[in-house]
Amino acid sequence: MNQQRTQSRQSEPDQMSRQERSAMSTRGELHPVEDMVQYVCEYTRQRPERVALTCFAVGFILGWRLKPW
Repeated sequence: MNQQRTQSRQSEPDQMSRQERSAMSTRGELHPVEDMVQYVCEYTRQRPERVALTCFAVGFILGWRLKPW
């Protein structure tokens, strides 16, 4: 029960920032970098296993392709 209260409290600031951003968007102000960071953070919270596996795969491929010899 306490955990649900804590989660709802944590999500309230996110809701306010979304509402403020949508109000700013209607005025013509765009924030693509902030929106992308927010989206990636939300996606990471929802699917941490997939993000970890993707980071590992990208690191493995880059390490394999960029090896010094």
